[in-house]
Amino acid sequence: METDAPTDNNGKGERFSPTGILATSLGASMITIMCIKAQEMGVNLSDVKIDVLKTMAADPRRVSRIDLAFLLPDRLHSLDKKSITILKNTALACPVAKSIHPDIEVIIDWGKWK
Repeated sequence: METDAPTDNNGKGERFSPTGILATSLGASMITIMCIKAQEMGVNLSDVKIDVLKTMAADPRRVSRIDLAFLLPDRLHSLDKKSITILKNTALACPVAKSIHPDIEVIIDWGKWK
């Protein structure tokens, strides 16, 4: 895997930044572990997507916030509350979420799974 610093930090911005990989890893880990649990429950999450936005702090330069927005297909909007709660809790317990420093604010938009 090749990485590059963003243009605002002396890079060319031609590859993924290490901090971008960090933020994306959180979303990928959440979806992966949710899909494993959903399969056990007989629920198909193969077409769930997630948008990830990383915000940097200036001093010290670090990831300060990660916004995650789950994009759920219409067929999942009617999933029962118990199943939704199980899947949300599973995502929140993923290994990457448990590894994120508490100073990083993580905001999750569950879409229609409010």
